Amino acid sequence: MMYRSLLAGAVMMSAATIAQASQPATDGLYSADKLMDAHVHLQNEDKDIGEVEDLLFGDDMTLQAIVIETDDDSFDPQDHGYVIQRGDFTVETSNDTDLDNLEYNVIVDLDRDALKQQPTWSNDWWQNARQQASQTWQKTSDAANSAWQDTRQATSSLLQRAGEAIEN
Repeated sequence: MMYRSLLAGAVMMSAATIAQASQPATDGLYSADKLMDAHVHLQNEDKDIGEVEDLLFGDDMTLQAIVIETDDDSFDPQDHGYVIQRGDFTVETSNDTDLDNLEYNVIVDLDRDALKQQPTWSNDWWQNARQQASQTWQKTSDAANSAWQDTRQATSSLLQRAGEAIEN
C-alpha cells in the first residue's frame, strides 16, 4: 500500500515537472513602466509592427489586455490601436539583471489577418468594455455570495439536525 502511494506521488511529481518544462519561464514580476512602449512583433515575424500603448486591468488588478499601436505602414497605414486580450500575447525579457536596462518585447500570438480582426481601441470600445466587465464582476460577486449563503444555511441545518440527533 505504501509503495503505491510513493509511486503515485512520483508519477504526479514527474507530470508536474513535465508540465512546468513545457511552459515558458516567467519572470515572476514585471515592470509596467518598462512594458509601456515595448516593441511588438507578430508570431513568426521579427519586424516591429508597433509598441505597447496602454495596459488594461480588471477590478482584481490583474492584466486583462494590452493596447498596441501599430506604426508599420505596410501593416496598417492608419496607425490603429488594437486591444489584445491576455492569452493572445507573450512577453520576452532581456537585460533582466539590470532594472535600468530591462527591456521587453511583446509577441502577439496572431497573424496579420487575425490582428486586424481584434477590437480597435476607441472611446466606444472603452465604454462598452467597462460596462461588460462591471456586469461580469457583479454577476461573479452575486454568485459567490449566493453560494456562500447556501453553504452557510446547509451547514447550519446539518449542525442543528446533528445536535437534535444527539439529544434524542
